[in-house]
Amino acid sequence: MAHTAPRTGLRTQGRRAYSAAFGTRQGRRHPLVATAMVLPLAALLVVVFGGWEAVVTQASSVGVMLGR
Repeated sequence: MAHTAPRTGLRTQGRRAYSAAFGTRQGRRHPLVATAMVLPLAALLVVVFGGWEAVVTQASSVGVMLGR
């Protein structure tokens, strides 16, 4: 247990070095940027797995539950 503090410091130092080298930063991402990152993958999954019908079915079921 006596050696846990130095290892934690090394891990933190390694993370800071990685962030400095590759330009990552802590903080929140704008919702539109996050959406733009996710949409291509979502579209690929819909095409590959044929999920469009499932999305339409679920949307219509929610619409019926809401009374529309």
